[in-house]
Parts: sequence; C-alpha cells; structure tokens
Amino acid sequence: MAAGPVRTKDRASALWAALPRDVVVRFRPMVGQLTREMISEIQRAVPAYAQPLTGRFGAIMTTGVEQAVLSVLDSARTGRPLDESWATVFRRLGRVEFYEGRSLDALQTAYRVGGRVAWRHVATWAQQQDLPVGLFSIAAEAIFAYVEEISTLSIRGYTAAAAESAELVDRHRRRLVELILTEPPAPAPAVAKLAAQARWPIPETVAVVVVEQRDDQDELTGGALPKEVLAGLDGRPPYLIMADPGRHEDLLGALLRDRTACVGPTVRLGDAAHSLRWARRAMSLVRRGIIAGGAPVWCRDHLATLWLLADEFVVGELRRRALAPLAGLTDKQRDRIGETILAWLDTRGSAPEIARRLGIHPQTVRYRMRQVDRLFGARLEDPGARLELEIALRSQRLMWTESDPHPAFADRP
Repeated sequence: MAAGPVRTKDRASALWAALPRDVVVRFRPMVGQLTREMISEIQRAVPAYAQPLTGRFGAIMTTGVEQAVLSVLDSARTGRPLDESWATVFRRLGRVEFYEGRSLDALQTAYRVGGRVAWRHVATWAQQQDLPVGLFSIAAEAIFAYVEEISTLSIRGYTAAAAESAELVDRHRRRLVELILTEPPAPAPAVAKLAAQARWPIPETVAVVVVEQRDDQDELTGGALPKEVLAGLDGRPPYLIMADPGRHEDLLGALLRDRTACVGPTVRLGDAAHSLRWARRAMSLVRRGIIAGGAPVWCRDHLATLWLLADEFVVGELRRRALAPLAGLTDKQRDRIGETILAWLDTRGSAPEIARRLGIHPQTVRYRMRQVDRLFGARLEDPGARLELEIALRSQRLMWTESDPHPAFADRP
C-alpha cells in the first residue's frame, strides 16, 4: 500500500533533524539577532505591524518567536520531537489576531517575510562558515516547511477563537431574548449591557413574529438571519424579534416559505412580551381557521378579532346572557334572526336598506324585526345592551367559522 502524504510538521521536523548537530549548536547563539532582524523587517513590510509591537501581540511576537526558534534548534540538536510549547505560541498569535479585530492576512504575510529573512540570515552565516552546499537546500526547505506549519497553527488558533466568540455571542443573544421578554420588563441598563455583548443594536420599537413549526417541517434555524434579528428558536412555536418586520418581508418570505408567520404589534422594547402574546394568540386562531393563514398574518389587521376573542370564557358568558332570548328558536331561526340584528345594528336603516344588505325581501325584514322586538323588547333601546348584543353576535360568528362555513349566532350544544 502506498504511503500517505507526509504532514508538514513531520516533514519540517525531519528536515531539521537532517542537519548536522554541531552546525545547529554553532548557529544557536545567532537566534537573538535573527529574531530582531525578522521583527524589524516584518514591521517594514506589513503596515498592520508598522508601529512598535506592544501589548499581548508584541510580547508573544518578540519573545515567543525567539523561544519557538530555539525549540526547533534544540529538537534538531537532541533528536527529540518538538514539545507543545512552540505550537502554543503560534496558535496564540492566531487567537490574538482575531481578538484584535484583524484578518489573518497580515500575520500570514509576516510569516512569509520572516521566512525570507531567516533564509537570508542562515545562507549568509552558512557561507561564512564554509558549509557544504547540500546543507543550504536542506536548511531552506526546513525553514519554509516550518513557515507553512506555523501558518497552519495560527489559522487553527484564529478559527478556534472565532468559533468560541460566535458561541459566546450566541449565548448572549439567547439570554437577551429571555431578558427582553421578561415580565415585568427588565431594567434598561441590564438590557443595554447584554445587547452590547450580543452585538445587537437596540431599536426604539420591536415586533415579535411567531413562526409555525409543524412536525413534518425541518427545524427553523437562525443561520440566515441578519444580526439585527433575534431568534427564540427553542420556543414552541419559535419566534423572531425584529425592529421593522416590514423591512424584512423579503427575508421572511425566503425564510418561512411554506410556514405561517404571525406578526405581533409593533411596540416599545419594554413591551415586547405583549407583542409575543398577541402573535401567539393570532397563531392559535389561524390554527383554528378563525383567521386565514398563508402569507404573514399581521395582528394590526385583526385587532377587532383578537380583542373579541381575547378571553373566550368571558365572551362566552356574555353571549349566553345577551343571546338568551334566542334560546327557544331553532338553529336556522337563530341564524336568520342573528344576521338580521347585525344588519340592523350596522346600519340602523330602514327595512328596504337592510333587505338590500341581506339579499332578501323587505317584507321578510319587517317580519323578522317584529320577532326581534318581541324577543328583546326594551333592551334594543339601551346603548349598553346593544353593544353587548353586537359583541355577542360578532364573536359568535367568528367562533363558528372554525367548524361551520356559514354564519351561526347562537351557542350550540
């Protein structure tokens, strides 16, 4: 079986080990000067490091690099494998670059520059020492294999720091969602502090969007969400918090596709829990067929329905009391009387006007209204009683649409 490719680290170690140990020992005192020249050249060649190297990065670069080079030479001198300390130096450099807010481009360029300086320095010294030409090629290959290896280590350190940072930010964002939806509202300074840690720009107003999650659908993920949108994906159903849902309609369409979404009222940040509550309520009415689903459902377009059915027990009690005079009628009679009362309450018009609205003969309207007068009597003259009657009839119509396609106005067993 053919051997697999030789790893860069193994290749570099093998190349260093191929150098005569006495040569390595003689070169060792030159490391300090070599390191200083490398750093000086890096500062000239890489704008990001043009200023004197200070802070964490400077300490690692000026002392850590020298120690790392010495570790390589000691490994070549003794024949023992490199210990982990040299690798730690370059992983740390990658991590520091991430936390300093820079890309890896500058550091990778610095490594290449450092490699060229090292080779130039080693070549000059080797000529002065009148070393065999064959050692030149081994030293050159060892240097550039080493550069490749330390570049890989820094990439790993940078990537690990980025992953840890993303995970930390994600934890902060999940905690921020909980804090925003706390009742009573959390103190503004606490929200502001956590929002900064979560990298979330605080808007003046927000709306909560509740998203349908059926068993036959994939889990909703937050990977495609812009940073200004917070997600409560562990909720059942899941929900999003956003400053301006109207501005994100295209995003909602792409993200939700065949899912129903209910957009709560736009409120102050401290009232976000109210927006979530009404969006959830709207979703429950969508599931029951009381509110039509499909495209995003905006609570602002269904405020009357949400209000009428906010407390179904209370409105049920109101219906039983307000519609009690209809109890002795058949279902069909109650439907007809109910739709006639609603038309009269809507228009307070004449029999011909109500008849046009209902598509029936005016004489039929007069007959029904005589029944209404007989059933409700003086209540029809009381504004409070009329309001209760209208609420009862409208809520009854809404409630029965979930199982009955035609208007029905009386409670049924």
